[in-house]
Order: sequence, then structure tokens, then C-alpha cells
Amino acid sequence: MSLPDKHFTDLRVALSANYTQKEAESISFLVFEGLGISKTQILAGKKIVLNESEKQFLSGVKARLLTNEPIQYILGETAFYGLKIELNKEVLIPRQETEELVELIIRENKLEKPGILDIGTGSGCIAISLKKYIPNAVVSAFDISREALHLAEKNARLNGVKIQFYQNDILHIASLPGTKYDIIVSNPPYVTNDEKMRMDSNVIAFEPEEALFVPENSPLVFYECIIELAARYLTDNGLIYFEINESRGAEVEMLLNEAGFKAVRIIKDINGKDRFATGII
Repeated sequence: MSLPDKHFTDLRVALSANYTQKEAESISFLVFEGLGISKTQILAGKKIVLNESEKQFLSGVKARLLTNEPIQYILGETAFYGLKIELNKEVLIPRQETEELVELIIRENKLEKPGILDIGTGSGCIAISLKKYIPNAVVSAFDISREALHLAEKNARLNGVKIQFYQNDILHIASLPGTKYDIIVSNPPYVTNDEKMRMDSNVIAFEPEEALFVPENSPLVFYECIIELAARYLTDNGLIYFEINESRGAEVEMLLNEAGFKAVRIIKDINGKDRFATGII
């Protein structure tokens, strides 16, 4: 039986001080992939020879990881729905749940050329994935952050898709760009300050607050604004899709029903938590 090289083992052991054994191993594999050394090579016990530059890279990454900085920010990229998405600290790290949201939309789409709008696009991961896997779709996206939009535009180019990006603040616009859409999707901020206290420190310390948190006294403010505009800008039988706070499903469902949406559903994620809301106008 082959054993992993000492370089890999040393990193995994060091990370075990801050992470579970499984997390330390998974992160270590990602770090070595960044050095061009695959998981298969490591598990096969291949001897790893690092030059001075690679040793410095490994040392620097380890130091940053031990501050709990997310590996995705350190490497500057992540995998999302089979695509490479570049990241920086201006945008959230895409989660598995958001991949599930993309999968849901792709699976339920019945149109050959749907018009799609992604509100609060961040890194562009939702819009880019939808365009990649529904090639004839006409996809637009916007975000409040100019820095996020620069990154989203870069990610669209890297993945060979064409998307129209806009800079807008959903809380302070009276109309949406364009005319009508068949699908509107959003993963807006939905974490309250009370919930913030229970979150992992690496999320609070490193991910952008404006993309995560909402005021305690108006936790559904983004949903309220988006639903009001979507009711006017969706085509007949157009669909809205949200990622939601697991504790707010009933409230989001009520907002959609009150706005005239039909066939409203709250859908659980792979972990059995209320995570998505959808309806037809």
C-alpha cells in the first residue's frame, strides 16, 4: 500500500489543528492540485519534488489557511457546476446549495430560448452556468458592486458565454433592465445579525458582509423588492426562483402568494432544509 508523500502529509497534519481530518485532507488535495499534482498521484504515493518557488507557495498557503482564510480565496478559484469560477473577496464563495438551485432551473426549463435575469450575480456563477447549459438562453445579470461585475464579466469570458451585465441596486430601482423575462433568479442576502453569531468565523472574517447580511428588522427586504418587480417583468407563466434562509420558507411563500404567484413551492436542499422558493406568475 502506497503512502502519501511527506509534503502532503505535513500539510494535512498542520491543518488538522484548525479543521476536521476530512476537511484537512480535502483542502490539502486542493492545494496540491494548485501545484499541478493530482489527487491520484498523491494517493499512488508519487514522490513530490518541489522547487523553491513551489515551496514558498506551499508555505504561504499553509500560513493563510491557519488563519482560517477559505482555500477558494487563497487559490482564487473554485469549481461550480462543472465550471471554473474565479473568485476574490468582493464576492461570496458559491455553495453546493446554489448548484442545486441551478440544477433545479435547468431541469424545469421547457423553453428553447428563455430570457433569464440573475439578480445579485456576484461572481456570475448562476448566470454563467445557466447560459452554459441552456445555450440558447438570453441571460442578463446585475449586481450592486462594480468590482463583482468586473469579476463576473471575466468569468463569463473564461467560460465562453455571452451575458449582459448591469450595475444596479435592487433596493433602489423602480424598473428592471430590459423588457420581459421568462425566468428571474436570485440568491440575495438573507442572514440576520442574530444568525451571524452562529456562523463559522471564516465566513464572517473573509466573505463580503453586504452579500450575506440583512437588517434584523427587515430580513426579507430583498425578497419583497424582487418579488414586486418580478410580478411586473416576468412573461405570462414566467418563473421566479430564490435561494432562501431555511427558517423563512413560510414567509417567502406568503410573499409570493400575496403578489399573485401560482403553484408556489418551497423546496428542500440535499440536507433536508427549506432552501429554495419558486412560483409562476
